Amino acid sequence: MSDDGRQNNGSENVPSRQRKRFPGISSRAYEHPADRSALVALRKLSGFDTVFKALSGLLPERSLRLLFLSDSVRVSDQQFTHLNDMLRDACYILDLEKVPPMYVNQDPQPNAMCIGLDEPIIVVTTGLVELLDEEEMRAVIGHEVGHALSGHALYRTILLFLTNLAVRVAWIPLGSIAIMAIVTALREWFRKSELSADRAGLLAGQDLRASMRGLMKLAGGNHLHEMNVDAFLQQADEYEAGGDLRDSVLKILNVLPRTHPFATVRAAELKKWAESRDYQRILDGHYPRRDEDKDTSVSDSFRESASHYATSVKSSKDPLMKLVTDIAGGAGGLGGRVRRGFDGFTSSPSSDDRSNGSPSGDSDGPADGPADAPRRDED
Repeated sequence: MSDDGRQNNGSENVPSRQRKRFPGISSRAYEHPADRSALVALRKLSGFDTVFKALSGLLPERSLRLLFLSDSVRVSDQQFTHLNDMLRDACYILDLEKVPPMYVNQDPQPNAMCIGLDEPIIVVTTGLVELLDEEEMRAVIGHEVGHALSGHALYRTILLFLTNLAVRVAWIPLGSIAIMAIVTALREWFRKSELSADRAGLLAGQDLRASMRGLMKLAGGNHLHEMNVDAFLQQADEYEAGGDLRDSVLKILNVLPRTHPFATVRAAELKKWAESRDYQRILDGHYPRRDEDKDTSVSDSFRESASHYATSVKSSKDPLMKLVTDIAGGAGGLGGRVRRGFDGFTSSPSSDDRSNGSPSGDSDGPADGPADAPRRDED
């Protein structure tokens, strides 16, 4: 954005409100604990990124850049100027010194990504541009700038490359298994990194309602008059708490192929963070600085991550997490609960079986599988 919109008091003018700016902010300020501990450990490994890039020399980064340059529209002062203003604004708010190039790609599927090895580039699809209003789009662009600030672009690019490679070598049993193991691990990390980037988007836009609307639209399309934020968040609560152990397993199977968490889960996580003291402290100017990153303790970050997971498991309403908590606490009667929880994996017994008291587990019916929902890797 232009200097005319910048204020000396650390805030910045937009048409209807003021937003805080965060000079020198470290990505540690908004990173999800699971994401943060992994990245701090990687940063502490001297020369890790250099070696990683050297080993990834076959990655077609130059080809990707040429592809977007030749077959997409580059955002600038002359093209998609409103997106260019939002991009420069997000970089100013989050204090990202070098504004990454951004392209609009013709694709009806709403999507955005930040990729690149040496320098990040941001790509948004026409489907996303047409779906979101200005403040919702501001949160999405802040989300992608957060990826760039956190250094996610490198690992995202490698994930895309390995996913394509896994398809090409699927006919080689051992090769496919080895690559898919790496891809699965990267996807698990990347799902956590999306929660971090959602927080960065909120810091850039500082409008929780806009962030919520954007996630709702990604789930249900441009029909806001038919949707309700409270009801949408209630879906997330029902998703976490509903069902039995069978549903817990199906949730895991459903999410494994995805690079992004489900939209309702992202909304609930973001709202929880927006209501936390951590978010308010950042707005008040109390946050980690990038010049302190070199002094960050790996062990402290891992302890924080472990504490986060322990708290999450204890407070979770998911049946499987409740079972884990009960096991850790030595609760009795777990055998019966496990059997009841997994009864749904077998087909229902016949009336004769029920009358004779035969266990439902004697049925030879097929087990339920994960729903064949379409995969959506939206940001």
